[in-house]
Amino acid sequence: MEFYNYKKKLEEKGRWKDKMILNKLQTIEKSINSELSSKIKDSTIKYNELLIETYEKDLIDVVQFLKLNEKCKFRQLIDIAGVDYPEDEKRFELVYLFLSHEYNTRIKLLIKFQLSQTINSITKIFPSANWMEREVFDMYGIKFKNHPDLRRILTDYGFKGHPLRKDFPLTGFNEVRYSEKDKKVIYEPVKLEQNYRNFDFESPWEGTNYMKEIKKTDKDGKKN
Repeated sequence: MEFYNYKKKLEEKGRWKDKMILNKLQTIEKSINSELSSKIKDSTIKYNELLIETYEKDLIDVVQFLKLNEKCKFRQLIDIAGVDYPEDEKRFELVYLFLSHEYNTRIKLLIKFQLSQTINSITKIFPSANWMEREVFDMYGIKFKNHPDLRRILTDYGFKGHPLRKDFPLTGFNEVRYSEKDKKVIYEPVKLEQNYRNFDFESPWEGTNYMKEIKKTDKDGKKN
């Protein structure tokens, strides 16, 4: 009985906490929409988080508002995530995740844009965005305007392509190996033996078709 009462109190406390968070988010959402009505495309509250979608051209103004406005105070940038939708007209999305210690709430800021567009860097507002934007550039090829040092951060400087794009091959374009002849690490185009990529097994006893062809060729060679 005591355990049941304790569990019930925890559930009530959890519901009360969720309600408090929801009220905070609704207040913040209302403030953002009233102050930045022309710069907000959409806003929703899901899973106790507020998602705001803005336009690429208004990114700097919205980020500055979220940080400095007294009803928001989102003064910590947690992460910047890229998303690739190759079939969409606006192929890329950037999701900025902010935290307000003052109100103990999180917010996600979303922008959608085309491959040809260059996005404004927010490093002047959040210096910690420096390496985050470099990672997005490295993985997706998204370029940031007015970034102080926009270069690769995870892959080599001579690396070809951007690994997190949906059209990037799983094997990559180049492979790295140490050459005993040259006594150094060298880059070579990826070469895959296509025979070993055929996984069409007829049965576990007979093996693959390409093995049958090899055996047949060997037998014909011996006969000749």
